[in-house]
Amino acid sequence: MSEFKKIGLEENLVLAVEKMGFETPSEVQSKTVPILLEKDTDLVALAQTGTGKTAAFGLPMIQKIDVNSKTTQGLILSPTRELCLQITNEIKQYGQFYKGLNVTAIYGGASITDQARSVKRGAQIIVATPGRMKDMIKRKLVDISQIKYSVLDEADEMLNMGFYEDITDILSFTPDEKNTWLFSATMPREVSSIAKKFMNNPIEITVGTKNVGSDQVSHEYYLVKSSDRYVALKRLVDANPHIFSVIFCRTKRDTQKVAEKLIEDGYNAGALHGDLSQGQRDLVMKSFRNKQIQFLVATDVAARGIDVDNITHVINYQLPDEIETYTHRSGRTGRAGKTGISLVIISKSELRKIGHIQKKIKKEFTKKDIPSSEEICKVQLFTLANKVNETEVNNNIDEYIEDINNLFKKTKKADLIKKFFSVEFNRYFDYYKKSKNLNIEGGNQHSYSDFSDSDDSSSARFFINVGQKDGYDWMSLKDFLKDVLELGRDDVFKVDVKESFSFFNTEEEHKDKILAFFTDFKQNGRFVNVEESKDIKRNSGKGRSNRGGDRRGGGGGGFRKSSSNRGFNRSNSRSSDGNSSSRRSSSRETEGNSSSRRSSSRESEGNSSSRRSSPRESDGNSSSRRSKSFNPDSFSRPRRNRRD
Repeated sequence: MSEFKKIGLEENLVLAVEKMGFETPSEVQSKTVPILLEKDTDLVALAQTGTGKTAAFGLPMIQKIDVNSKTTQGLILSPTRELCLQITNEIKQYGQFYKGLNVTAIYGGASITDQARSVKRGAQIIVATPGRMKDMIKRKLVDISQIKYSVLDEADEMLNMGFYEDITDILSFTPDEKNTWLFSATMPREVSSIAKKFMNNPIEITVGTKNVGSDQVSHEYYLVKSSDRYVALKRLVDANPHIFSVIFCRTKRDTQKVAEKLIEDGYNAGALHGDLSQGQRDLVMKSFRNKQIQFLVATDVAARGIDVDNITHVINYQLPDEIETYTHRSGRTGRAGKTGISLVIISKSELRKIGHIQKKIKKEFTKKDIPSSEEICKVQLFTLANKVNETEVNNNIDEYIEDINNLFKKTKKADLIKKFFSVEFNRYFDYYKKSKNLNIEGGNQHSYSDFSDSDDSSSARFFINVGQKDGYDWMSLKDFLKDVLELGRDDVFKVDVKESFSFFNTEEEHKDKILAFFTDFKQNGRFVNVEESKDIKRNSGKGRSNRGGDRRGGGGGGFRKSSSNRGFNRSNSRSSDGNSSSRRSSSRETEGNSSSRRSSSRESEGNSSSRRSSPRESDGNSSSRRSKSFNPDSFSRPRRNRRD
């Protein structure tokens, strides 16, 4: 008897899954499917990505609905367009032997008219993103008042993306007696709350341990200067010739920039983010699945739920805001019983985050060195040698052999081999012959195991006479400093905002630049004073974690949970430390002189130098326009845009 038949599936479903090449159910399927087929119940299933969650809810839903009815009976909500389409295609494959089954995808970026027409024809199962589904309900283009089964897939991410209200509104149009099945890779508090709100005594299924990383994935981190991040990425790529990878960035801008720089440097790469049209995203994903693209550079939202076979590496070009997001990222590799590697490129200011992740996912990180130029050249040389050795001879070349032999008639065998391999070897040797050592000493496992502030000795701490009364919180002050000083996202950390003054840290190498910049920085007649704080330990920002932390990667206080964004409220009262103007000898008008110090060239996405020249690190280091005037409103972080 088929293993799938043993868990209660009908013959049509057994035939479908076997035709698709599956022989045995995964653990989450074995635990979930029998329960859902046996009884009508609410269910919470926690399992890592790549474990077969779509089949775990898709197979029982197909078996339990009435395909002879045109009424919508099943609703599946997913966070992104890509995942929505992926789920739809999978369920269609599972139901390929059910005549009359109509599964419709509803998502933003495509014709709402076509989607409404498909629903009207009779869609027993709708797979939708929350935003577009809510829109269609509002327009009365769908009727979900008679559904029997609702699924919240990747529930943690939907909540993280701000879909809570949309989900609440959508489910309010569904009957109370339906069954709700919630599937997620992690179980943060928000998911627990939604389970309590929308579900009645749900059965909980856990595969593995909550929020724990896959055993099939090994975790490595590489410690470099923030300015060397892209160069480090290139070395890691060159040191792994057979790599097939997803590279994660935090922002759409960084994603596009890294992808374009990789392309300019001769790599097959593509960007995937929310600013692309649906057609562009589909084209990129098709190329990646067909391995026409070797590197998919993506944001977390765009890559959510993407299931691509044989991904060898996940590269964290920048660490995510939440630990749960790292779990999702690393889950893109090491699927279907195969092993994978999750690489993290970090600066010293982010080192403590590795400790937090390690503690949460209960997996050990290994500190590795960025490969040297010699190592890369050796790897590339032997890769070519193996490729030549394994290449099957095409006999059509015989007609050219005589001419080729004549060309090398006077060349010795040893010299011929050297010439042949030098064609590839010289390219890497010439590029890397003057390359520097990118590795930073220290940063072993013990340095972050207790999660203490790391490497204070290598950083400089500064006092600045602006604070909460000027409208700043730690996020807006960090963004302001990063932008006006043209520093990377991770170069400003341990930001601690007080009532009338603040503290922040940078690497020691930036100290002279910062002090020089704020020599006569002035706003509305008031000098903004920045001085080095000698007592680092006393002023290291041990207040609330959300102040001393780093929402986007500074490493001061761990990962983001929640934040507020204060606007700029100019106070007439001077800071308690605002008497610094008496120490200033002369002041130049801010706006009039900023251009002499700051480039005003427009930001160019991916403006790397010539191919194979050492590109300048561009991890958020550039800005469209620099000014020495300060205003937190100008640099405050907007809420993350929601994308269907």
